[in-house]
Amino acid sequence: MEGAELAGKILSTWLTLVLGFILLPSVFGVSLGISEIYMKILVKTLEWATIRIEKGAPKEATLKNSASVGIIQRDESPMEKGLSGLRGRDFELSDVFYFSKKGLEAIVEDEVTQRFSSEELVSWNLLTRTNVNFHYISLRLTMVWVLGVIVRYCVLLPLRVTLAFIGISLLVIGTTLVGQLPDSSLKNWLSELVHLTCCRICVRALSGTIHYHNKQYRPQKGGICVANHTSPIDVLILTTDGCYAMVGQVHGGLMGIIQRAMVKACPHVWFERSEMKDRHLVTKRLKEHIADKKKLPILIFPEGTCINNTSVMMFKKGSFEIGGTIHPVAIKYNPQFGDAFWNSSKYNMVSYLLRMMTSWAIVCDVWYMPPMTREEGEDAVQFANRVKSAIAIQGGLTELPWDGGLKRAKVKDTFKEEQQKNYSKMIVGNGSLN
Repeated sequence: MEGAELAGKILSTWLTLVLGFILLPSVFGVSLGISEIYMKILVKTLEWATIRIEKGAPKEATLKNSASVGIIQRDESPMEKGLSGLRGRDFELSDVFYFSKKGLEAIVEDEVTQRFSSEELVSWNLLTRTNVNFHYISLRLTMVWVLGVIVRYCVLLPLRVTLAFIGISLLVIGTTLVGQLPDSSLKNWLSELVHLTCCRICVRALSGTIHYHNKQYRPQKGGICVANHTSPIDVLILTTDGCYAMVGQVHGGLMGIIQRAMVKACPHVWFERSEMKDRHLVTKRLKEHIADKKKLPILIFPEGTCINNTSVMMFKKGSFEIGGTIHPVAIKYNPQFGDAFWNSSKYNMVSYLLRMMTSWAIVCDVWYMPPMTREEGEDAVQFANRVKSAIAIQGGLTELPWDGGLKRAKVKDTFKEEQQKNYSKMIVGNGSLN
């Protein structure tokens, strides 16, 4: 009995602390300053660890910094310059060397594959999975690393799991109850309150520190919010500061339960797998949504897959064919405190969440950007590229023309045919694409 009473007291004390210091502040959207103190201690600790590493292993640090630049020195000159020189209209055997060189560059380090692996760090952040060899540089650094493992797995992980469970449970229960109310301004207000509160709790379950910039440009109702995509938690990051109507495929399991509960309280746009293949049906439903200026802005990630926080890849044109106002948002995570990128081909959702909850924190910047509309004479592809360029510049990301679908699919024949056409034009045009 004494053991049961002791366990009950510990549990009640634990839940009281969670309720008083985390849940209630989340409801009102305020901070007690605990996370700020934690981040200051963490920054000082990582700075000290970096200095110890540089003193104890300068060669390793130098090698790591140089390796992060790239494996090869890539020649970015166009085909014209690569094949420049005295040449006639016919094929020349020396042209083979240019294409062989480009092929070897792609095999060693292509622009696409490296975007689907974790971002390289300049220095070790005391996480086991970033660089195991750094443990043994000094005794003090090893002791700090061991202490960090204990803190992350024995203190932070239980707290974060508790918060995530509470946040998801409240979201399902809250949206289900709100969904029973008739359509009214009260229902919309309660729905937004539930979504904001639960998302804030889930973000605190990751020790999230988010810096929002240019709040005057926050997406407005009846518009479309488009953002670069790094992780499934991008939705939580944005919904912590404002509510959105989600667009996505219907799932099963826990995700399906959450989706069915959310759509009762808020007009999210969920599609069956068979419907997702019907572009006209998807476009029709999205147009109907943005036509109602009282509905929440739609949140769309046009890349269609997660990219590793270093680049922005091709935006699918479908989001830009709908019409209406586009509200671009740039999201940039700080990898020094934790890797937010989800490599879905390597980790399932449970493994990914475990990695997230055992990281130090999730720190990111969100930039709201001025709304953009389609210009006269501009097609959907050109508009998508213009929005993508703006997001890349604002977030300090590399802009790439490649389709994120190459993560799982083969290169389309059209890409190969384009290079073949360019080469043919050079032969016919005596060495000039013009």
